Amino acid sequence: MRKLSHQELLTQRLDPAEALAAARHPVVGVLEDIRSLYNVGSCFRTADAMLLQRLILTGYTPTPPRKEISKTALGATETVPWEFVANGAEAVAMLRLQGYRTYALELTDSSLQLGTAQLPPGPIAFVAGNEITGVSAATLAACDGAIEIPMHGVKHSLNVAVAFGIAAWELVKRGG
Repeated sequence: MRKLSHQELLTQRLDPAEALAAARHPVVGVLEDIRSLYNVGSCFRTADAMLLQRLILTGYTPTPPRKEISKTALGATETVPWEFVANGAEAVAMLRLQGYRTYALELTDSSLQLGTAQLPPGPIAFVAGNEITGVSAATLAACDGAIEIPMHGVKHSLNVAVAFGIAAWELVKRGG
């Protein structure tokens, strides 16, 4: 086994123009009231890696260009389509009108387990909420449902950017 060189990795990746023109997975990530610019940048980087359809930033989630976002995004703010919508519930309503099934990434009394949930086929959007308070009540009510990442240890939550990455990977893997 041999580790690939940086040059070898570059030949296997899309360049920015190719990334913008590439067919994308029908998965949209919504970031609602995320405080940390570094978490936002990490979500951009994940959205690029997974070729998500787009990101929607809502509420007081910081938007590019910001050096703290760029530091963790590593250029992904230039390759991931994104938009700003005033609040999460409005973003969810817009996505539902566009034919997306919408799910809050949240612990509720009826959350579906991400790894085993039987989600209907078709375009899907998921909302990742504030690092402390999660998805707002209004946005949660606007969603078709909630999905959660099973937790097996003492803690009941993950860093929002980590949870975003797990959800994005699972939803893309399912063909969403």
